[in-house]
Amino acid sequence: MSIVQDHGGEPATSALRLRHCPQQPRAAIIALHGGQADSYRTAQPWHMAALRMRPVLRAAASTLPLDGIVLAHVRYRHRGWNQDDPLNDTYRALDELHQIAGPVPTILIGHSMGGRAALRAASHPQVHGVLALAPWLPSGEPSTQLSGKAAVLVHGERDRVTSPHASTAYVKAARTAGAHAGIILISNGDHAMLRRSTLWHRTVSTIATDLLRPPTHASGLTAASYTAADPLVL
Repeated sequence: MSIVQDHGGEPATSALRLRHCPQQPRAAIIALHGGQADSYRTAQPWHMAALRMRPVLRAAASTLPLDGIVLAHVRYRHRGWNQDDPLNDTYRALDELHQIAGPVPTILIGHSMGGRAALRAASHPQVHGVLALAPWLPSGEPSTQLSGKAAVLVHGERDRVTSPHASTAYVKAARTAGAHAGIILISNGDHAMLRRSTLWHRTVSTIATDLLRPPTHASGLTAASYTAADPLVL
C-alpha cells in the first residue's frame, strides 16, 4: 500500500495536512503527534514527534480500502500544549475535514500530547473513535466527552515519559462516563514505540479498522479491551 505525498494548494494557515484524499470519502483517519508541555516554538513536519506518526498512519490504513479513506495529520501551530493549543488546532482540522469530506466517521490517532488532544477532541461531532498511543494524561483530565464513543488506549509497560497507570485510571473513568473504552499494554514497550515497533503497528492496524465500525460491532482485540477488568497485555 502506498500513500500519496502531502497535497499541494493547502492554505498556509490550514490545520489539516492531507496525505490522501479520495474523490468520494467514506471515512477519515487523522494522526496527531506529540509535543511538549509548554513551548511556543513553531511545530514543523520534520520534527521527530511528527515523523514518528508517519508509519503509524500507514499502519492504520494498511488493511483499509484507500479509495474511500481520507488520511491526514493535524498541523499544530506550536510545539507545546500551552493553553490547549493542539486541541484547538485539532478542532480546526476537523472543521476543515467536514468542509472537504462532509460528516464522515473519523478516527483520531494521537501519540503522547497528541493522544491527550485526540481524547479531548472526541466531543467534536465528526469524531467516531479515538486511538491514543502512550497518551499524556495529567491528573484530572476529563473523560465525559467520550460518552457514547469508542476509545482504545495503548501504552508501553516500560514507558517512563507518560504513565500507563494514568491511562488505566482514565479508561475506568471513561467507562463510568458511558464510553466504550479499553486499554492495551505492550509488554516491554517504550514511549517512542520503537521497542517492539512491529507489534505497535500491527495493533494500530487492528484497532483502527475496528474503530470505524459501530462500537457494538467491535471484535477481537478491541472488543476484548472494552470488557476486560484489567489491561490486556500483549
